[in-house]
This record gives sequence, structure tokens and C-alpha cells, in this order.
Amino acid sequence: MTNQQSSAVVDMKTTNLFDDLPVDCAVEQVIELLSRPGLRIERIVSTGQVSPPDCWYDEPHGEWVLVLQGEARITFESDAASRLLKRGDFVNIAPHQRHRVEWTHPEVPTIWLAVHYAE
Repeated sequence: MTNQQSSAVVDMKTTNLFDDLPVDCAVEQVIELLSRPGLRIERIVSTGQVSPPDCWYDEPHGEWVLVLQGEARITFESDAASRLLKRGDFVNIAPHQRHRVEWTHPEVPTIWLAVHYAE
């Protein structure tokens, strides 16, 4: 989602998605929770991070995302307007459905659960 991302694989003892939130909000945090052939689950914490200018994600796999906390605006190339996602909102992004993150709340961390899957 941004030029700067931190990434880590979660320890087996981690059991709560709200534990160990990043202190440095300048960098978006991506933690892989589970990875299996054709499946990857991540927790993403964004605090004001957005997609780079003029960048459209066009991924070969599907992605189901859920906002657990905070808010974000996501735009699909096929839509006339962006969609506001709030706590509890989710969307399924089909493979090659071009999209971008226009906004995440700059003061309240937006916590995403992202499930990447093969078709």
C-alpha cells in the first residue's frame, strides 16, 4: 500500500489481532498471520498511508479485506467514486480488479484483515 512497509511473520503465541500494534505510525505494518498454498492471511495496520500516486493494484489473486478498526477509502477503477470502509465493512476484490487505497484515517490506526486467495 505504501513505499515503506514493515513485514513480519507472526509468532504462534500471538492470539489477538489487536496485540502488538506498531508504535511508529509513519510506516504501515504488514504481518503475515498464515500462509498456505493458494492462501495468505495478513493483518495490516495503516495510519494515514495510501497507495502511491497513480498506482493501481492489479493482482493475479483475489483479496478479501475487512476493516476491524478505523476507516479507509478504496477506489476501484471501474467505479465512479471511492467507497468508505468503516469498522466491520468488508469487500472482495477479484483477481485483476484494479484498485487503490485513497485514504486511511491519519489519527486512528486502520486495522485490516486481508485474505489473499488463488482462484
